[in-house]
Amino acid sequence: MQFSLKVPLVPSQTPLDYDSKVLLLGSCFSENIGSKFTYFKFQTTINPFGIIFNAVSLELLIKRCLDKDYFTEQDVFFHQDLWHCFEVHSDLSHPDQNKFLTVLNNKLNELNQKIKELTHVFITFGTSWVYRHRETQQIVANCHKVPQKVFEKELLSVDQNRVSIQNLMSFFYELNPKLQLVFTISPVRHIKDGFFENQVSKGHLFAALHQICSEIDTRVNYFPSYEIVQDELRDYRFFEKDMLHPNALAIDYIWEQLTSIYCTESTHSIMKEIASIQKALAHRSFNPNTASHQKFLFALQQKIKIIQNKVTHIQF
Repeated sequence: MQFSLKVPLVPSQTPLDYDSKVLLLGSCFSENIGSKFTYFKFQTTINPFGIIFNAVSLELLIKRCLDKDYFTEQDVFFHQDLWHCFEVHSDLSHPDQNKFLTVLNNKLNELNQKIKELTHVFITFGTSWVYRHRETQQIVANCHKVPQKVFEKELLSVDQNRVSIQNLMSFFYELNPKLQLVFTISPVRHIKDGFFENQVSKGHLFAALHQICSEIDTRVNYFPSYEIVQDELRDYRFFEKDMLHPNALAIDYIWEQLTSIYCTESTHSIMKEIASIQKALAHRSFNPNTASHQKFLFALQQKIKIIQNKVTHIQF
């Protein structure tokens, strides 16, 4: 008997291995999956400019990266004791303007170089709802707790999403025509916008991605993280206390589904070895000076050497 619908998955034509270089961009769901890539020691970069929920802000950021359009004093502002930039997340905000600009521009340079070396980019879109700065008419990535009257809230249309995503793709391919783009829609519901409004927002993203992924381009894939949560994990035991964010168990399941189609058997074998080492490293002995614990540490170091001989870039 089967008690849930299984979302069909198609094996990737460009699978991941330990030579792959992966970038994850977008909503907080990118951070969750990115932490899995990091745990299993893939060569991973996660949201260098912080969490970004909408397609337009991602488009503008990657365009800036492509053009090496460096951040200047005109791109930042001072609010509540910190310097902020409307194009990046508040996690990067800084009390020193010069240091803030230096950090932003260093990240821009690093990302420009990394994109040229990437094999896979996973992009998670969270919402079609955006905030436009009334004075500059710029759509912002983050409001930084600036008073709401400064912004106008609007819903990106299907076409607006589609155009921004297509532009985003072209910017990536200009720097690296061989990389694999994987799009997904965040399973996190943005009910602050309203239940109905959240569905409309996600619907616009689905329609835009459907148009893009219907085009024949083997460099573009769609991964159904939203569908997996809504259909296979249709139970609140798979959510955090806020009933909105998938919990650790749900993230583990989505990770299993993703790696089932993006990782080869040999990659899975290395992942199992790494998981064994990670669990051993997390172990805390009550008596670290005992002979048995020293034997345990020696065996652990041997395991690490074996895996590092297979994959030289791995560090624990």
